[in-house]
Amino acid sequence: MDTPTEKHISGDEHFLLVDDQYDRQVIENCHPPNHVNPIPTGKYNLVAIGAGAAGLVSAGGAGGLGAKAAIIERALMGGDCLNVGCVPSKAVIRAARAVYDLRIAKQFGVHLASEPEINFAEAMERMRRLRARISPNDSVARFQNEFGVDVYLGDARFVGSDAIEVDGKRLEFDRAVIATGGRPAELPIPGLKEAGYFTNENIFKLTELPRRLAVIGGGPIGCELAQAFARFGSRVTIINDVAQILPREDADAAAIIHRQLEREGLTIINQTKITSVERRGSNKTIIYLRGGKESRVECDAILLAAGRAPNIEGLGLEAAGVNYSRDGVIVDDRLRTSNPRIYAAGDVCSKFKFTHAADAMARAVLRNALFFGRAKMSAMIMPWVTYTDPEVAHTGFYEADARSADFDVATITESFEDVDRAILDGEEEGFARVHYDRKTGKILGGAIVARHAGEMIGELTLAITNGLKMGALSATIHPYPTQAEVLRKIGDAYNRARLTPTLRKIFRKWFEWRR
Repeated sequence: MDTPTEKHISGDEHFLLVDDQYDRQVIENCHPPNHVNPIPTGKYNLVAIGAGAAGLVSAGGAGGLGAKAAIIERALMGGDCLNVGCVPSKAVIRAARAVYDLRIAKQFGVHLASEPEINFAEAMERMRRLRARISPNDSVARFQNEFGVDVYLGDARFVGSDAIEVDGKRLEFDRAVIATGGRPAELPIPGLKEAGYFTNENIFKLTELPRRLAVIGGGPIGCELAQAFARFGSRVTIINDVAQILPREDADAAAIIHRQLEREGLTIINQTKITSVERRGSNKTIIYLRGGKESRVECDAILLAAGRAPNIEGLGLEAAGVNYSRDGVIVDDRLRTSNPRIYAAGDVCSKFKFTHAADAMARAVLRNALFFGRAKMSAMIMPWVTYTDPEVAHTGFYEADARSADFDVATITESFEDVDRAILDGEEEGFARVHYDRKTGKILGGAIVARHAGEMIGELTLAITNGLKMGALSATIHPYPTQAEVLRKIGDAYNRARLTPTLRKIFRKWFEWRR
């Protein structure tokens, strides 16, 4: 295994990678050192700023359709998802799950002679190898050769309502897409910067496991990585400023994750206010207030996972007449900015900070910007998953939001304790929940808490997108035994609820007549 060192390209922290054979491959694919920017010739139909999911789909889709398209990226093609987000985190989570499965193997009659031997450096090397394997999908070469997109590497800024400058070159456009994404939000905690901390942008550089890890923030990123590092052997403490971890989710869903994390040895401290951070040598101390009482957490490393901030600095948005706020670029329901030539998609303009959301928005931009489409962001049924173990998946409305939208909401919840496959798998803690309109039976939203919830939530998303009613869940044949059968059980429960006493009397008379 190569000796890890930091690799800087163009002085941008987004390029900080472990310099081994696999990360050199990522760099060669996604920011090749010998790349020469093209010379602009004529106006582009579409220029995307940012080569994360939204920018890649926008520019690649336009180029694939025959438009003259360009994409500009200052760091690595692939953006957060490939380099510092979805791809590396899920590789690390999967390795940590293998450790956990070995630890609980005795529940299945499998007894190990000793505790699993964990090589954290090898697990991280596997992550880098798989990231490198996936990187050609987002490479400069692919977008140039397969999609015919002009790729510019460098900092972009608007120099007018229809022009962008990069690397001293002026690109004129008919339409542009701002897809610059976001970054981890900073917190003004005294001493935090001086003590040093990790975010998702550099945590995956680690090759040595921290003995004690403090995670600031109990949202999805914080909980996912906290659980993974604890499974590798770190002593992990989550410090959270609100009443529950995963605050966007239903309280009983968050409670299941809370209990599971505590069972695995994590410490969770909710409703705190961090007042300062101190460092003495390699020891770091987080000082916080809870219930008016001051307490401390000692650690060797800190992971800051407390929200996201949009990347809007240095873009020259004023020169383009594009309005923005601290939350990002301001768009209408069709993703247009205040400049009708310019659209935005992804984390830079949306409350949905997901790769699949950026992808969906970019597809809407293509229709609206190039083909006079009328695709609306409000019409998107957006699922999301927190990849803890078990996972928490959600789609459509929460119950309170559905009531605020004037639906007559009813809810059915089924526990996995009553699902045969979940019992056989030893994964019965969790539930599936569906909200529907009592008047029409239409499915409005739902949540699933299960080890493979992310693989099941698509069925509910498809149902909501196509306006299906609760009876469709019962009418759909689900293979037995599967955990997804829980949705059929919800459909059956809905049908039983419709069997009123009056209807039972009618049926009884019918059957008496038939006899």
